[in-house]
Amino acid sequence: MPYYHRLGQIPHKRHTQFRKPGGGLYREEVMGLEGFSGIQSILYHHFLPPRVKAVKDLGETRVEYADFGPIRHRAFATQNIPAGGDAVSARRVLLGNADVTLGISRPTRSMQDFYRNAQAYEVWFTHEGEGVLHTQFGQLTFTSGDYIVIPYGTTWQMQLNTPEARFFVIEAPSQIEPPNRYRNKYGQLLEHAPYCERDIRPPENLVTHTETGEFSVRVKVRDRISQHILDHHPFDVVGWDGYLYPWAFSIHDFEPITGRVHQPPPVHQTFQGHNFVVCSFVPRLFDYHPEAIPAPYNHSNVNSDEVIYYADGNFMSRRGIDKYDITLHPSGLPHGPQPGATEASIGKEKTEELAVMVDTFHPLQVALAALELEKPEYMASWLEGTPE
Repeated sequence: MPYYHRLGQIPHKRHTQFRKPGGGLYREEVMGLEGFSGIQSILYHHFLPPRVKAVKDLGETRVEYADFGPIRHRAFATQNIPAGGDAVSARRVLLGNADVTLGISRPTRSMQDFYRNAQAYEVWFTHEGEGVLHTQFGQLTFTSGDYIVIPYGTTWQMQLNTPEARFFVIEAPSQIEPPNRYRNKYGQLLEHAPYCERDIRPPENLVTHTETGEFSVRVKVRDRISQHILDHHPFDVVGWDGYLYPWAFSIHDFEPITGRVHQPPPVHQTFQGHNFVVCSFVPRLFDYHPEAIPAPYNHSNVNSDEVIYYADGNFMSRRGIDKYDITLHPSGLPHGPQPGATEASIGKEKTEELAVMVDTFHPLQVALAALELEKPEYMASWLEGTPE
């Protein structure tokens, strides 16, 4: 994260005695990345963090992938993915590689137990619904359009305030952060960045729980889920400070970068991870050169696969693609506007489209669970109409 934050009560100096009103010690926990050389936070607990009453293996989480077959552009209709369960149990991975997985979740209820991903960052793009993410760092309210970024090791519980929600979910074993080119050497977001620290929402309203009993935490690590039964509530933190914590950013706060002629995809970049980037397509004015062509030019993904999740509006360069669809344009062949889309874009002043794009620098595989959602006619959509 680009800035320091603190909530609750903390001692004047780190690694010193910090006592409860009754005289006992609060238990300090340093939570950080990259072996004490990355960003970190220090949390103060009522109970010893390693304290676990019982453990149980709940099975593996490895994704089963299909043989890709001949290289081709592919599309997947996710609108009718079954809804049900909580956010974690409802999640379906559709695409992935060793660097990142992409999927959909349609929960219909709040979580009853707690969850911790100890092997990856997660980004939950809230397409529909609203609620509160409860964590040991405090609470994050979220609504449609919010990216919820959850670091390794965060224990959380999602409360829905709507009957149903829909998320596009990104999971990666690397830090999710603003792109390097948006930041100065101190980490501050620069003037040319399409958002700033004011747009990033850290946790608020730290609620400290001291209840005892039995509390179930699902822990994802080593591609398996373990169940930990704690004898105390996992949100027992009285205070914390640092740079590592969950945060939210609304896609509606992304300020588009425009120009006289069509701008390349990097202007839409929002976050970066290891070997992939996340981009936001938002409502914006089109190019203002008198002979500009607003539709994107054809381009070859020489070193990357491109995935787009279509959230809302009319994506001018795509035909036969609906709201909730996902397209995959793999490296190895060019892609671009379908027949007629280039001419139709000329003279248009703006677009109201809303979409999330993930470009990966290693090939993506298609999960078996995605095959039943595929729109096999998509590859032929460039053959329709009069050849250009």
